[in-house]
Amino acid sequence: MKSMSGQLAIVASSSKEAGAAAAELKQRHAHVPPDEADIIVALGGDGFMLQTLHKYLGQGVPIFGMNKGSVGFLMNSYGVEDLPARVAAAVPVELHPLRMTATDIAGKSVDALAINEVSLLRQTRQTAKIGVTIDGVERLAELNCDGVILATPAGSTAYNLSAYGPIVPLGAGVLALTPISAFRPRRWRGALLPHGAVVDLTILQAEKRPVSAVADHFEVRDVAHVRIREDRDVRLTLLFDPEHNLEERILKEQFAP
Repeated sequence: MKSMSGQLAIVASSSKEAGAAAAELKQRHAHVPPDEADIIVALGGDGFMLQTLHKYLGQGVPIFGMNKGSVGFLMNSYGVEDLPARVAAAVPVELHPLRMTATDIAGKSVDALAINEVSLLRQTRQTAKIGVTIDGVERLAELNCDGVILATPAGSTAYNLSAYGPIVPLGAGVLALTPISAFRPRRWRGALLPHGAVVDLTILQAEKRPVSAVADHFEVRDVAHVRIREDRDVRLTLLFDPEHNLEERILKEQFAP
C-alpha cells in the first residue's frame, strides 16, 4: 500500500462545528494553505466534500475528509490525534467523474463534471418527456417522468438510491441510469450501463415541458439535449481509514436495514 504523506492543508465548511474542529486541528498540527498542500483535510459533510473535490480538481491532490456534517458517507470519523500518521496510512480510492455537455433551447452548450450524478429534472408541474439513446442506439423513444439520473458508483448511494436505483460497487465498471417517478413506461426501473457508455438524453417538447440538467451542484436550465460520459482523463483521489474504506461502505450499504 502506498503511503500518503506530505504537507497538509485543513479546510472546513461554514458550519460552527466544522470551523471549531478546523481551529482545533490547526493548533495541534502543522499546516499550509491549500494551494501549497500535498494533501487536503476537509471537515464537513458529503456536500462539502463534493465542493472541495470540485474546487481543487485542477490541483490533483488527495483529499482526506472527516465528518462534521449530517451524513458523512464520503468522510472518515473525526479525530484530533495523530492526524499525519492517520493520513499516511489511509487507503486511496481513485474516482472518475461524469462529463455532462448540456445544450439549452437557445443552442448554447455548457460542460460540467459530476462526481456523484447528472440529474435531469422537470421545471414545471408537467411531466418531462425524454428520449434515451445509448451509444447511438435509441433505447427509449419517450420516457415520461419527473426526471432521470445517471450515477457513478460513488454517487449510487446518494440521490440515485433515494430514487430506488441500485447501489453499484466501485469495481463493477458500470453506471446506474435511474428514472425519477416514471409514468410511461410505467414498469421501467432503469438500467446498468458499461462505464464507457455515451448517454444522450433528448428533451421532447422542451419549451412546453422545460427540463433542467444538474451535474452535482451545477445547473443548466431549459435544456434541449444532454450528453453524458465518464471522463477517464480526470482523476480524483479520496483517502479513507483502512477499516472504513469506501468500497466496504458501498458493499455494507446494500445490507442496511
